[in-house]
Amino acid sequence: MAEKSDNGIFLLMTYQAMSRAGLDCAAIFASVGMPDEPPDQQLRRKNSPQHQFWSAAEKISGDPDIGLRIGDLMPPFRGQVIEYLFLSSPTFGDGLERCIRYHRLLTDALQFSLRMEDDVAVLAGLEHPVRHYLECATSVVLRFLRHVSEGHFQPREIWFTHQDGAVAETYERVYQCPVRLGMPEGVIRFEPDVLSRSSLTAEPELLAIHEDLANAKMADLSRRDFFFRMENELGNLLERGTVSLDTLAQQMGMSPRSLRSELSKAGTSYKAVLAGFREKLTRRLLARTQEPIDQIIYLTGFSEPAAFSRAFKRWTGETPTAYRSRKQQQNPDI
Repeated sequence: MAEKSDNGIFLLMTYQAMSRAGLDCAAIFASVGMPDEPPDQQLRRKNSPQHQFWSAAEKISGDPDIGLRIGDLMPPFRGQVIEYLFLSSPTFGDGLERCIRYHRLLTDALQFSLRMEDDVAVLAGLEHPVRHYLECATSVVLRFLRHVSEGHFQPREIWFTHQDGAVAETYERVYQCPVRLGMPEGVIRFEPDVLSRSSLTAEPELLAIHEDLANAKMADLSRRDFFFRMENELGNLLERGTVSLDTLAQQMGMSPRSLRSELSKAGTSYKAVLAGFREKLTRRLLARTQEPIDQIIYLTGFSEPAAFSRAFKRWTGETPTAYRSRKQQQNPDI
């Protein structure tokens, strides 16, 4: 399974909010190896560093409710295909269903769903192991839903599964509704009437265009997941010395013919993927670790040092030793 990730716009919005709060962004972003500059919103980010990131933010700010505080300062989420889908849908409910269908375009760290319970609508999926990330993300969701409904969306209450959080008054000020902690699931409960509210910007032709774009972006994500998993399997096979098209296909649960076909559709081949992975792995091990060259040769699946050296010289124009020396001089903290 591919690692969970977020659209890069969220980290950019977080940086902007932290800057507005006067926080030490340099120290907070350095905790996850990032420079003190606005992050590239086009670059999708792994979700796994969230614990380290928000722990640093809490420690540096001294604020035990830092996620809630930053969420309150987040700029409105605008301009992505999800907003266009919502605004061109015929009703708020139709737009919400489409957002849920394509939510991976924004994040797959949260898994949303919509259901009805008697007289209340329930948007489920507010569950994440990092409280600050979750409470910040909840602010983004609420502000977005209010924006696309022209202020008509109003939560009745919010449930979180974590036991420890802010005081009730702080939650109510930020979210404009009561919050209940230690609940069996994380949800936003709201009045169902808003689901049938017509969108003033509904446009069937634009909606079709936006859905085509969303589907294309979802297909790109699926390809990314496929290559992420394939590279994980390649790393394991190289270390065992059993890498081949047949063994890779077996690990992927595919036939060799199906794997070749998938790679061909992506405009590449097994040979090109293996070479690219070996190069990337070699560069990373030389630049970021102190692994002996002999061990790197073994981990990258080369049969002998001479073959490894020839391949590396072809990739970079340098010897492995010269490349390592140059890279680690640039980053002496390795």
